[in-house]
Amino acid sequence: MSTAIDWMGGAVPPPWDVFKLKHVLREERKEIGSDAPAGAISFGEVVFKNFDNDETLATYRTVKPGQFLINPLNLNYDLKSLRIALSEIECRVSPAYIIASNDESVAQAKYLRWALRVFDVQHIKTLGAGVRQTVKFEDIGECHIALPSLEEQSIIATHLDRATTRIDTLVAKKARFIELLREKRQALITHAVTKGLDAGVPMKDSGIEWLGKVPAHWTTPKLRHIATVQTGLALGKNLSGPDIISAPYLRVANVQDGYLKLEDVATVNILRSDLARYRLQANDVLMNEGGDNDKLGRGHIWRDEIANCVHQNHVFAVRPHGVSSEWLNAYKGSLAAQSFFTYRSKQTTNLASISSNNLLDLPVPRPPEEEQGRILEHLDRATSRIDTLIAKTERSIELLREHRTALITAAVTGKIDLREAA
Repeated sequence: MSTAIDWMGGAVPPPWDVFKLKHVLREERKEIGSDAPAGAISFGEVVFKNFDNDETLATYRTVKPGQFLINPLNLNYDLKSLRIALSEIECRVSPAYIIASNDESVAQAKYLRWALRVFDVQHIKTLGAGVRQTVKFEDIGECHIALPSLEEQSIIATHLDRATTRIDTLVAKKARFIELLREKRQALITHAVTKGLDAGVPMKDSGIEWLGKVPAHWTTPKLRHIATVQTGLALGKNLSGPDIISAPYLRVANVQDGYLKLEDVATVNILRSDLARYRLQANDVLMNEGGDNDKLGRGHIWRDEIANCVHQNHVFAVRPHGVSSEWLNAYKGSLAAQSFFTYRSKQTTNLASISSNNLLDLPVPRPPEEEQGRILEHLDRATSRIDTLIAKTERSIELLREHRTALITAAVTGKIDLREAA
């Protein structure tokens, strides 16, 4: 009769043997001196990390190639990251990590890396205890795992290594294709909003190095002359009383590149008298103040999707009056505007931010209104074709990743027999 193990999907094949993980893995508690660099788990792999505190590093323990590294902390804070990895490098890791070695008489490391990945996704997050939801090796050790023979483990691991490598290679190629499509999309927008559609029109020097020449009949006003910039609401005060109301609160995370993510909009308490000051209006062009470099100037047009919605101080609401919202929205995504944002932003390590005063200095190429409309219609047609292709490619990547996950799960739970495929 088959044995049932919940995280393996129930019944497992009768030929497989069931073990407690403490009989498959042993915790390595010994302190091992080493000059190896620091490391950590990232996306299910053990990787080197930058760390220059020698005093702290001296307390770290060494994980060697072929050993398993387990991150046991904060299981309730991060429900997506993989927490178990087979190390292919020698590095020193925080003593908070669990280091374990496999018993080679019952389990091969190259097989366990796949089986424990499923255990990681399906079960480990249910084992946490305490405020920080920490798991101990003893808790992991009491969990069950079903294992095929060492010969079949080798067959399964080899098949998964080859199959996942093929899938990962294809995913990487498709991801690169998407990058190229997005570069093409941005280049197309940049040319249209800075040079126009008529290659034969006279050009003039804009006087701006990163903008170059623009059509002679266009103007190039600064943003401050064709729009106002409304700064947002900063949190900090605990407000209460009869004059306090609750309002939807749009944050940086809601303002994506070319769309708004409105499934999870926070709320904030605000003085009733401040609602008009911070409320978004239809056709505001939202731009992020910064954060990671790719968030600088990122945004989209607000269409009043949520009534009486206010915005975070890290999100600017740009309210055009001398140019259409659609034109400004297209231009902000161009290479020209991005160059300005980068040049005028305050830069720190991997972070950037731009002030409202600097944003107001943004030069905006402005054709006549009728020409703006023609260019925007052209961009709608051209970018929609690219966007459709990007969406199809993203969906194909999603399906490949789903297939990868399903293949691994089926293989290490005995739902498919790979011996004939060897």
